[in-house]
Amino acid sequence: MSLFIASIGFGIVTAAVLALAAVGFTVQFGVTDVLNLAYASVMVACAFIALVVNHSGQSVWVGLVVGAVAGAVISLVINRYIYAPFQRRGTSEIGVVIVSLGVLLIIEFTVQALQGPNNASYIMTQGTSFAIGGLLLTTVQFVIIGLSVAFMIGLHLMLRYTRFGKAMRATAADRTLARNCGIRTDRVVTLACLLTGALCGVAGTVFAINAGSFGATSADLFLVLILAAVYLGGPGQPYGAMVGAVVIGVATEVSAVFITSDYKYAVAFIILLVILAVRPRGLFGAGANS
Repeated sequence: MSLFIASIGFGIVTAAVLALAAVGFTVQFGVTDVLNLAYASVMVACAFIALVVNHSGQSVWVGLVVGAVAGAVISLVINRYIYAPFQRRGTSEIGVVIVSLGVLLIIEFTVQALQGPNNASYIMTQGTSFAIGGLLLTTVQFVIIGLSVAFMIGLHLMLRYTRFGKAMRATAADRTLARNCGIRTDRVVTLACLLTGALCGVAGTVFAINAGSFGATSADLFLVLILAAVYLGGPGQPYGAMVGAVVIGVATEVSAVFITSDYKYAVAFIILLVILAVRPRGLFGAGANS
């Protein structure tokens, strides 16, 4: 029982990291119409940028801020100068997905060439451990959970109560109609890429913190968790991604207790296949209740 409860704690932390990544991924997809499979490689690139800052003598949390800025810039550059030109030329959706795979490989090989084949770690301590109702979590894990909750609340407030949030939702629903209604959709896409890129940078850094050590390809399997969370909630649905992150994060960690930790990503992949077969639009996707 104690091992099961411990896995719940690990699942909550994984869900916190996954929520940051999945929400950024799904919002970016909703606004740009690009299934950006390079998202995980951008996460790792930002984690390594944070590593450089950390190893220069700064706190890992300073590195996280720098990683967030780097993620915003990298995401904007990729969308504006790679994905958008292909879309303007009429490239099919699957064609753009293949392009994103190419971007993924370019980023990974670049990071690997700069960093080398060995894994790296941040210079930091995990802090004091706290036992709460059978759950054992460290100070750093509580910070990760708190960061995720804060970002989710902030995103909710932005989407519901700001002009930009409403414009972003309108652009994601129907870009042509939004443009005809006077919304500057190009500007919305730019700002959305900056926002989701920042989330990507934060997600990459906390992913690396939670993993302990990481390399250029460390987030490749994590991409399966991101896709499972996104499709469980519904592509383009940020609230669905939040729910999906909790379900997938806890399910994968708990499954490690009953099966083995080597298969937890397989569990996420099975969930993803079931979702695609039974409810392709996800729990909160358009027409999901029809």
